[in-house]
Amino acid sequence: MKPTNYLFNMYSRYFKYLLLFLIIFSCNKNDEISEYSDSKLFKLGLENWKSKRINKIAGEIKYTATEVPLQYYLLKNIGNNPKKIDSIYSVNKKERIIEVEFTHAKEDDLLKKDYTNKSYDDAVKYMAFTIGKDFTVVTSSNDTIKCSGVNFERNFKVAPFKRALLYFNNIKPTDNVKLIYQDHLFGNGLIKFNFNEIPLKL
Repeated sequence: MKPTNYLFNMYSRYFKYLLLFLIIFSCNKNDEISEYSDSKLFKLGLENWKSKRINKIAGEIKYTATEVPLQYYLLKNIGNNPKKIDSIYSVNKKERIIEVEFTHAKEDDLLKKDYTNKSYDDAVKYMAFTIGKDFTVVTSSNDTIKCSGVNFERNFKVAPFKRALLYFNNIKPTDNVKLIYQDHLFGNGLIKFNFNEIPLKL
């Protein structure tokens, strides 16, 4: 075999492998994510709110995001004291709370090493202390807001999902928001939840 033919074959094979590698790893995981929306009813006593709930499915994991009505959150945590709630709401009306849930298709425990590549304890710590860094909000006024706090609800494997409340500050009450999640826990890349409406009091 002539040296030129040998070099040509070698480079040709190398180019084919490089092309195959680029095709496989340039695929955006978001192409595999499906979405559907519905509503969630927040009900406490005689008070009711309807909020948009956005569901994204990537493989066997479902991500659900719902904006929690601030008045509902205050009523639930303070109790039925309308004057006090109105006073606290007027001070905190620029805050937003978004509930996120993670569910496995087979209702398996998502924090197992099989899904996170972390030990179970490290996955729990990540949910409790670090996951807030993976979330930002972009408002309809084009402001980018970082998550200011997270409350990871420990259900001790009783419920078939993991839930966290995300807190954001300095958002106009009339603004719609887009929640952006960079999934470092389950490795499904960038996931966006577009809330084009605010919770409605019924």
